[in-house]
Amino acid sequence: MTGDAALQLVSRMLWTGALVVAPLLIITMIVGIFVSIFQVVTQIQEVSLSFIPKILTVVFVLTLFGPWMLKKLVSYSATLIASIPSYL
Repeated sequence: MTGDAALQLVSRMLWTGALVVAPLLIITMIVGIFVSIFQVVTQIQEVSLSFIPKILTVVFVLTLFGPWMLKKLVSYSATLIASIPSYL
């Protein structure tokens, strides 16, 4: 395996990972910002108020996007395993 091939594998791995976690991170971050704004406006500094909506958002996003995430990861893994002989 050449250095270029290794860099290409790492690049594809990082892009696939970023693509898979992007919906989860973005939506959770948006909910966190709204909860923080709500806490600042109402001056309620309760820890569970910021924790519970984020956990519920994560569960919702994983339920909604989970099959797509799994499909992307399985596709990447299958492509990687199928291409092993070409790297030897």
